[in-house]
Amino acid sequence: MSRYKIAVIGGDGTGPEVVAEGLKVLEVTAQKNGFTYESVSYDFGGERYMKTGEILPESAVQELKTFDAIYLGAIGHPDVKPGILEKGILLKLRFDLDQYINLRPVQLYDARFCPIKDKTPEDVDFTVVRENSEGLYKGLGEFQNKGTPDEVAIQVSHNTRKGVERCLRYAFEYTQKYGKKKQLTLCGKTNVLTYAFDLWERAFYELAKEYPDVQTDYAHVDATTMWFVKNPEWFDVIVTDNMFGDIITDLGAMIQGGMGLAAGGNINPNGVSMFEPIGGSAPKYTGKNVINPLAAICALSMLLRQVGEATAGDQVEKSVRKIVTEKLKSLAAGRMGYSTTEIGDLVVANL
Repeated sequence: MSRYKIAVIGGDGTGPEVVAEGLKVLEVTAQKNGFTYESVSYDFGGERYMKTGEILPESAVQELKTFDAIYLGAIGHPDVKPGILEKGILLKLRFDLDQYINLRPVQLYDARFCPIKDKTPEDVDFTVVRENSEGLYKGLGEFQNKGTPDEVAIQVSHNTRKGVERCLRYAFEYTQKYGKKKQLTLCGKTNVLTYAFDLWERAFYELAKEYPDVQTDYAHVDATTMWFVKNPEWFDVIVTDNMFGDIITDLGAMIQGGMGLAAGGNINPNGVSMFEPIGGSAPKYTGKNVINPLAAICALSMLLRQVGEATAGDQVEKSVRKIVTEKLKSLAAGRMGYSTTEIGDLVVANL
């Protein structure tokens, strides 16, 4: 019998509420699929920071390396300046645990919730593979003459051949294994970012020779945002850099029905990966039992697949799909027709 060790970071706002529903689902799916697990909870987030001044203990990263996966609720507190927690927890864990892939499936479960006219679940079904450890998010840059009329702010997009190539290779192999059309699109800006995306484009087409069964094409990022809205059915798997991936995946979340279903994985293929709902901490809904937990439950399904429990992960996703298509009036907080805990119960009942 397989046994897994899972670190749980509920985080801020509604994060602990949605994670609680995910853990409720995990308990039942473990019983149904014959595996066991141990979960260990951590209080990293805004409340801890305000009480202790500590964002992430020095020992945290090494301790988290002993787990099979990390299940995260949300990071972001209204009383903490934006950027402190995000950089100190999210980015630090991504970088220090070398979670160099951000995996974002975009799936529409019910056409009622798509803001694009006449689009069906068959039209909105693709995956974005985002490089997760380099680019502009590396934090390289400087101010010159700060606070003066001649001030200059410099932010550097740092891309290495090794970093780009390992992301691209993951994307090619993901497309081989999971792509519906075996089509991989590089999203970039080769006509303006002539250094960074020269590297991306050269590496992309060089690697393509090793994957002759994968079709390749290229799209500028601005065109990609247009086509997400006009023709999302064109896409299968998209690979892009850190910044562009951050932007286009939020647009992807909207066309799949909103943040209530948007889940993501921060992947280290050879180490510890972290899974989370994308919608943030939503502090105005904290404690009201109205937030949609389905994105967190979808993140759990991704976690299960990553640790090797693909059947359990598929069961969870199918249950979510059934709830969305047969039960919910809306995906928005407070308008779903059910409370947070009731939706968790529905997912469990339909496993």
